[in-house]
Amino acid sequence: MPYFDSASAAPLHPVARQALQAALDEGWADPARLYREGRRARLLLDAAREAAAEAVGCRPDELVFTPSGTRAVHSGVAGALAGRRRAGRHLVVSAVEHSSVLHSAAAHEAAGGTVTEVAVDRGGRVAPDGYAAALRDDTALACLQSANHEVGTEQPVAEVAEACREAGVPLLVDAAQSLAWGPVEGAWSLLAASAHKWGGPPGVGLLVVRKGTRFAPQGPADERESGRSAGFENVPGIVAAAASLRAVRAEAAAEAARLRGLVERIRTRVPELVPDVEVAGDPVRRLPHLVTFSCLYVDGEALLTELDRAGFSVSSGSSCTSSTLTPSHVLRAMGVLSEGNVRVSLPFGAAEADVERFLEVLPGTVAGIRERFGAPGTGPVTGDAGALVVDALGRRCPIPVIELAKVFGDVPVGGTVTVLSDDEAARLDIPAWCGMRGQEYVGERPAERGTAYTVRRTS
Repeated sequence: MPYFDSASAAPLHPVARQALQAALDEGWADPARLYREGRRARLLLDAAREAAAEAVGCRPDELVFTPSGTRAVHSGVAGALAGRRRAGRHLVVSAVEHSSVLHSAAAHEAAGGTVTEVAVDRGGRVAPDGYAAALRDDTALACLQSANHEVGTEQPVAEVAEACREAGVPLLVDAAQSLAWGPVEGAWSLLAASAHKWGGPPGVGLLVVRKGTRFAPQGPADERESGRSAGFENVPGIVAAAASLRAVRAEAAAEAARLRGLVERIRTRVPELVPDVEVAGDPVRRLPHLVTFSCLYVDGEALLTELDRAGFSVSSGSSCTSSTLTPSHVLRAMGVLSEGNVRVSLPFGAAEADVERFLEVLPGTVAGIRERFGAPGTGPVTGDAGALVVDALGRRCPIPVIELAKVFGDVPVGGTVTVLSDDEAARLDIPAWCGMRGQEYVGERPAERGTAYTVRRTS
């Protein structure tokens, strides 16, 4: 069964498996102890730290291991903000950061701090000038991912880091998605990553705090990991994480070129094979293994379920999945279509034949779901031919957009259709539908129940 969700968790690399098994035998003891078993564990831990630091591009004493990438982000944000409390309590983040960064920002704001979210373009990328403009005299910390987890867009980290350096503000980089492909360029100050993103075992993250960066660890004091990550080190997991990072880096150049070709095939052929599809993310400045596209008139959960039945494990940032009924914050910030969203992230070694079979299966799968959702709607249509009102209240995506599409042909050029909906996804998907169809999105207004979205026919 082809696994196409390495952006969530990459399969355990064979080198990680071998290192983990060996370290379970040799690295189980407390590395803080001076007896033989403890010294062996300490040697393994120190060697892993040196290997990870070499891959990141930092000094070994700047890097600590954490129980997860999320913990690394939380600790990094909290420690950097506390270390620069005298400078101010302003935090800058991009609108498409990983939830771990946004949750840290929300906690900071709840504690009395201030947060500025920097907008992104339709490709999901921040403008360096726009990011620099968000920095203030009281900015204590800025955060910017190296590449987006959902759409793969690479961010201009080096340019933003230079702007932060000139302003005297440290920059924390979430490098979880990109670290397998190479070090993060630029004069960043802090960096966080997670081993399960590059084929290491879950439960191991890393946090780098470069020398000269003011940092005050939060929580009860602990003597391990320079006081920045409390608790007994998972030495076998850390050894496997560092070994796998070194291994994937050795393969990265060749594998990136190969996977980039397969992803480009998906980006090109999906819109040709499936009508009404929007491919999201920057077409050039992107990770080599990841592509996201959205299909009009398709329920995201239904699409993932059908692809799973066909043997493909993929992910989604759709508005309709089992975990949420609201659009992904990334797709919302980009202003792109959210319904029927599919994220394909190819693991190292992904087979070309599996990609071809995915392209064969996808059109029929989407067509079947569209047929299922394309039955005549029960929502009443009112108004004259020049100004129709469609009642889609109580109906979830993709029904509001389907109801809009079904009546739009009855409206003369210059006429309008107003869709009444209480589905949060409609706020994103109706304007996206207008963009794909070349029609005018007039706007939205509060209704007695839900929201009224108005579209004008221009052609």
